Amino acid sequence: QKRALLAVNREAARYYHAALRGAEGRAAYDYFRSRGLSDATLVHFGLGYAPPGWEGLVTHLRGHGFTEEQLVAAGVAAPGRRGVYDRFRDRAMFPILDVQGNVIGFGGRRMGEGDGAKYINTADTPVFKKSHNVYALNFAKKFGGDRLLLCEGYMDVIALHQAGFQNAVAPLGTAFTEQQAYLLSRYTKELVLTFDADGAGAKATDRALALLAKTGLAVKVLRLPQAVAKDPDEFLQKNGSDGPARFRALAEKAVSATEYRLFRASEGLPLDSDAGRVAYLERAAEVIAALASPVEADVYAGRVAGQCGVSKAAVLAAVAARGKQRQQQALRQEARRAAAPPRQDAVEPERLRQGRAANAEEGLLAVVARNPDFLATVRTKVKPEHFVTAFHRKVYEELLRRADEGLSMDLTLAGDRFTGEEMGRLVRLISLGEKRANTLEECGLCFRVMQEEALRQSLRQSSEDSDEAFIHKMQELAKNKNKGVAE
Repeated sequence: QKRALLAVNREAARYYHAALRGAEGRAAYDYFRSRGLSDATLVHFGLGYAPPGWEGLVTHLRGHGFTEEQLVAAGVAAPGRRGVYDRFRDRAMFPILDVQGNVIGFGGRRMGEGDGAKYINTADTPVFKKSHNVYALNFAKKFGGDRLLLCEGYMDVIALHQAGFQNAVAPLGTAFTEQQAYLLSRYTKELVLTFDADGAGAKATDRALALLAKTGLAVKVLRLPQAVAKDPDEFLQKNGSDGPARFRALAEKAVSATEYRLFRASEGLPLDSDAGRVAYLERAAEVIAALASPVEADVYAGRVAGQCGVSKAAVLAAVAARGKQRQQQALRQEARRAAAPPRQDAVEPERLRQGRAANAEEGLLAVVARNPDFLATVRTKVKPEHFVTAFHRKVYEELLRRADEGLSMDLTLAGDRFTGEEMGRLVRLISLGEKRANTLEECGLCFRVMQEEALRQSLRQSSEDSDEAFIHKMQELAKNKNKGVAE
């Protein structure tokens, strides 16, 4: 089914691109050209046009042997009273590709002032979930090196690529998600946020920083001069031939997450007045108190002291007071959590009772997902029934299925087999592989813990066993301490 849907999307992309060059697509072609895009860029990104008719694409795809059910399942058509009809009509089209280069969906920009939202995306399908994919990552992963630029929209990415910044990517017309954060962490070491220079862009940056803090990525923020341009695309256009060089200079001056937060803390405050400086000091103390590194806190305390015209000792005192407040708040929250009934984990309810086994399973899967060639050895010892959490068992069975069917071992492509919440946990699990030893010995250690915990659980349930049965289980427990996957 997935192969058929990818074929539908690929042929739809060809149809849209051909339509862009036809008479009906002239307005869309002129729109792209007015945005400064070259013909080569139009081809590179496969940009296209969806004509205004209701059945143009449907008729074209039927002629290539695809069924109406496949067109609806791929998201390029929708069911109506008289059969299926084109979902995208009179829109400039942006094909969306996965990291392997398969067309998995589309974004469509309304032409003129017609009905409907300005931008619409393909709805979630068996091959596409917009919260789990990143626009142009298939290109950027080849050129990004250790740094990627994260923008807000399609046009920002395309304009940057044309200007030579082929490491630019974007979320897919939605708020940046945890799944996208972990996906990016697999392809780069540093992410530079280049969101729009307006209130919405500032909120998007704050959200992204919070999500990215969990990934271990180094994160910086590029601040566009709002008086000049609201986004990278506009910045490049307004600066003409000097645009690429000036944007590169801005990128090199991108600030750390802490510097950005301090800048945000100062916004709207008159720092030339005592009241403004006091307010800023209070906000800055909140930012600095959240830092884990004492050295970093000391550096930024000195910087804030210089801005406010006070001693660094005064700033550090304010930071210490705010840190104490944060600690007290954390203690109160911990006390409330302790007093509350245990919360059930929706994805792994078994973890509450068998945390050690669940952690070992997670470690084993993280290593195998990152090193799929280990699976041939691991599967000789580890069976699905060895997993205590149903979620981990499901992940392991999916790895086995993909290996048996000769499919890609990239679990982020298995979105049709997992719920959105499970997919978020799966992406986090995969990212854990970066922190493991990534050896068969590591798999063996994890499996030993799984065996130990299985026997311990069995012992807890064997209070009515005979002495001989109990002794046999204890001997099994001792034996498994020296037994691993790689042996």
